[in-house]
Amino acid sequence: MPHRILLADADAFYVAVARLVDPEGAGRTPLLIVGGSAEHRGVVTSASYEARKFGVHSAMPMARAVRLCPDALVVPVPMEACGRKAREIRAALEQFTPVVEQASSDEFYLDMTGTEKLYHDEPLAQTAHRMRETVRLATGLTVSIGGGTSRVVAKLAAGVAKPRTLAHTGRSDGQTVRRSATGVDRPTVRPSDHPLPGTGVYVVEPGSEIDFMRQFSLADIHGVGPKFQERLAKLGLRTVDDALGRDLATLTGWLGKRAANWLYQRIRGIDEAVVAAHAGAKSISRDDTFSRDLDDDSALDEKLLWLVDRATSDLRAGGLLARTVTVRLRDADFTDRQASHTLSRPISSDRAVLTEARKLLARLRAARRVPARLLGVALSNLLAGEVPAQLSLLEPETQGSEDTPKDRAIAQAIDELRERFGRDAIARGRTPD
Repeated sequence: MPHRILLADADAFYVAVARLVDPEGAGRTPLLIVGGSAEHRGVVTSASYEARKFGVHSAMPMARAVRLCPDALVVPVPMEACGRKAREIRAALEQFTPVVEQASSDEFYLDMTGTEKLYHDEPLAQTAHRMRETVRLATGLTVSIGGGTSRVVAKLAAGVAKPRTLAHTGRSDGQTVRRSATGVDRPTVRPSDHPLPGTGVYVVEPGSEIDFMRQFSLADIHGVGPKFQERLAKLGLRTVDDALGRDLATLTGWLGKRAANWLYQRIRGIDEAVVAAHAGAKSISRDDTFSRDLDDDSALDEKLLWLVDRATSDLRAGGLLARTVTVRLRDADFTDRQASHTLSRPISSDRAVLTEARKLLARLRAARRVPARLLGVALSNLLAGEVPAQLSLLEPETQGSEDTPKDRAIAQAIDELRERFGRDAIARGRTPD
């Protein structure tokens, strides 16, 4: 029996959540960009469809985005609200199947294999439409859902299902525009026998995978990165149709056995990866590229505090604890360095993480004392955990890298205030070394 895999992809997730959080500001402007500050070399996390028509896209330097779309309103990512909405989306989807894997903050794979009798043999597309409505009523957000016999097909189908044609470009001419390895946008023409996107649901029926895959460029396939694109382009392989014209032996001679087998299967819509219900984020990281290189320890410590505050806030929003803390530096000469430490007990409070992060930063600075261009903090070895609802504030505080009841109570109070009054409602002041 063929697998029945769905991918639910939230539409313009960060933009949609920002509008829900601030209906009178972000909610009223069509030109909206969500991401970091232009003054601090920030990047675009997401942009409204209207702003994308000006050429704004995710991962673009914010300074350039503002030049392209000067009338846009720029707002920070509402991280706490995004975490909450992601959990709400997953809860809504779990009403249809317990096998839901959150692949990112706004993407959810569902394995519907074996549920045919449960839904009285209704078409998978019909079930997907009911899912969309359930998510909309539960969260106020919309999702686009793609389906097929594998994850690779479901992901591409979700892109076809996107409203307004393309989330990436806002085009409405029935073409997908992707950035090639050379940095030049080129359209992937959608065959006329495939319906135009915009319905919110697109399911590829078993047996039609190759016909569906023919409409895409190789760059559209998840896992074909820029370097692999360049390598394939030199061989004359730019579209799925190009690669389908080569047999496995030829591809193996060009790419080697492992890469050839991987590509041979993906262009045919074959992907043996299963949907893992309990798969979660492997790490949580925040970093900041400075507007000018920093060499002052006090200034770097202030940035570290800011990053730890946001990383631990994201951690707690996901109901997680972390055992490993990593600090990353990019020096002025673009040398990347990092230091990590794994603790015996997991932590989630900003004070405990900051204590450990300061030690790691000091180690990096002692090894090579040069101006820094970027500073980052990552939390990994994540475990599911819950903070007790009521804790005493009278516990003596330790200066070690371990959460205390007081730490958890303070963190919970901060999270509740930010949830109610916004990200900037409260922040921890600098603590002694």
